[in-house]
Amino acid sequence: MDIETQKLILDAVDRRFDEQTDFLAEITGFASIRGHEQGAQHFLNTELRGRGYATDLWEIDVEQISSLPGFSPVLGNYDEALNLVASHRSGSQAGNSLILNGHIDVVPVGPLDMWDNPPFEPHIDNGWMFGRGVGDMKAGLVANLYALNALRDVDLMPASDVHFQSVVEEECTGNGALACLQRGYRADAALIPEPFNEQLISSQIGVIWLQVHLSGIPVHVLEVGSGASAIEAAIPLIAALRKLEKHWNKDELKHPLYKHIEHPLNLNIGRIEGGDWASSVPAWCCFDVRMAIYPGQDIDTARAEIEACVHQAANEDSFLRKNPPRIVYHGFLAEGYALAEHDKPESRLAIATLEQAHQQVTGKDLQSFAVTATTDARFFGLYADTPALVYGPEAKAIHGFNECVNLESMRRITQSIALFIGNWCGLEKYGKS
Repeated sequence: MDIETQKLILDAVDRRFDEQTDFLAEITGFASIRGHEQGAQHFLNTELRGRGYATDLWEIDVEQISSLPGFSPVLGNYDEALNLVASHRSGSQAGNSLILNGHIDVVPVGPLDMWDNPPFEPHIDNGWMFGRGVGDMKAGLVANLYALNALRDVDLMPASDVHFQSVVEEECTGNGALACLQRGYRADAALIPEPFNEQLISSQIGVIWLQVHLSGIPVHVLEVGSGASAIEAAIPLIAALRKLEKHWNKDELKHPLYKHIEHPLNLNIGRIEGGDWASSVPAWCCFDVRMAIYPGQDIDTARAEIEACVHQAANEDSFLRKNPPRIVYHGFLAEGYALAEHDKPESRLAIATLEQAHQQVTGKDLQSFAVTATTDARFFGLYADTPALVYGPEAKAIHGFNECVNLESMRRITQSIALFIGNWCGLEKYGKS
């Protein structure tokens, strides 16, 4: 791409940036928590069709994806779990094809009184936009769209196929991205602008979600000694899982890309509930576990170790020995993925192309790091042998209170994505068949 074309594209992003910011606020206003993404997806579908894209809006069919590698088990149903893909089809196919992926689902907001402002009424303060999901990851999703807009604004379009994806389920299973693969969407590379401070993710961990169900013996509190509390029975099991977490984080067991991180694999007891009455010994308890694994760590072996840990701890308790816990898997069964170890020419070329775009926009070298979280990159990298680049804007408090994204960072990311598209896909005159 010559310098003149590059400048035209960067200026095009700038001209539309106020509009882009308004668009981000509008889509952040949709409370697209899991199971409630339909309004946001229909809104995006209308916007994309209005821009002339062919769109594919469909309800995920669990039966069609449940036997595929990377599938994560679900509790409940997928009624109205809508995925959306808008496709640009090039007549010349002169460049490399691309998937621009992002997720529309957001995590729950928690207690509303912990927010300074309502989470789905986005506002701007000192260059930051606040709202649930504004960083994770609607700013990136909007950046993908407005990068494409910038090319059209200067009468250009990608010289290869580009698939803009807005998926559900990223925050709990990743099955939305998997459904895109099952539906046949493939490309030479994927770009996912998750909010990681304008850095490239070199590696991501895998994640296992499970529930531990416990039964107790309910009695009136006046005879508590003859009962057994299912809630208190959870305590030694959680302690045992903490010991397993410590073991997995030993230096000798660390993946090479995580050697410099003191504690890369994090256990989280994310939810616990149980009991029915303050004056009754609890008859039941259930707690949710999130445990991380390294790229390349066998997920079935990891599951077996977790199960053995829980059952061994239960066997050391006189009550649990006779009333063993029941383990149920739901949500993430996600393997780790290392872009840095994705050894194929397309990976190296895609990284170099992004490095160039980032340097042209920011004047700085692109930094990379290994993240202790997971993204949908694994589906493309592990199951479609497609290099997946995770690179997005600066955000704060994702999954927390007062989540926000830096708007100037979003501008730079949009510009970098636009240049990346131009250099990766090639460019041709808009409307060329």
